[in-house]
Amino acid sequence: MKILTIDIETSPSLAHVWSLWNTNVGLNQLMESGEVICFAAKWYDAKDVKFYSTFHDGKAEMIEAAHRLLEEADTVVHFNGQRFDIPHLNREFLEAELSPPAPFAQVDLLKVVKKQFRFPTNKLDYVVQKLGIGKKTAHTGHQLWVDCMKGDGDAWDLMKKYNVQDVRVTEDLYDALLPWIPTHPNHKLYDGQADDRMCPNCGSDRLKKEGRAYTSVSVFQRYRCDSCGKWSRGSKRLGSSEITSLK
Repeated sequence: MKILTIDIETSPSLAHVWSLWNTNVGLNQLMESGEVICFAAKWYDAKDVKFYSTFHDGKAEMIEAAHRLLEEADTVVHFNGQRFDIPHLNREFLEAELSPPAPFAQVDLLKVVKKQFRFPTNKLDYVVQKLGIGKKTAHTGHQLWVDCMKGDGDAWDLMKKYNVQDVRVTEDLYDALLPWIPTHPNHKLYDGQADDRMCPNCGSDRLKKEGRAYTSVSVFQRYRCDSCGKWSRGSKRLGSSEITSLK
């Protein structure tokens, strides 16, 4: 399974407004709409993080690079990517007259954090620091985006560092959450394993038999992965019972 972790950064929209609070902006007030200005991406277990930007590569090459990477991926890992990163990229593909990339599965770690845990906040920086697996790169806030839009080379150096670090901590968070992801794409399907000798979440063969898994009508062998900690069950029924519905 080819797993790609990705994170994008976008520019803000520019508009004419008369108030700073509770303001609705009409289309005739919109001067410039936001766009993807850079992205970082990393293949799982690869050493280097790829980075493309409008400043370093030009808009067309950046968007085409993102399209090529998504085209190769079986699974894409991100944080809030289903609502933010992927829809923004899809819009850019459409505007660039590119066809949709080949379908890929998505693992949105924000959804996993919200569903499985109760942190005081679900922000990426808080979660990774709380788990002791890293932190986001500090920067100058909104001013960083302003300076990048002006073409400031030093600002772009910091933006690259910030974007690349986001991808690294997102992949580290993916590793930490791996046994907690309930709908992770099944490695056995991608790797051609028809039996129960592979962990569905991480692909390891270090499975240990631990008890039985029961449904309302069947019982299966239960396994725990010694690599990632994921619980899974075998595909063969060890027993079953017939249930007759009452009229």
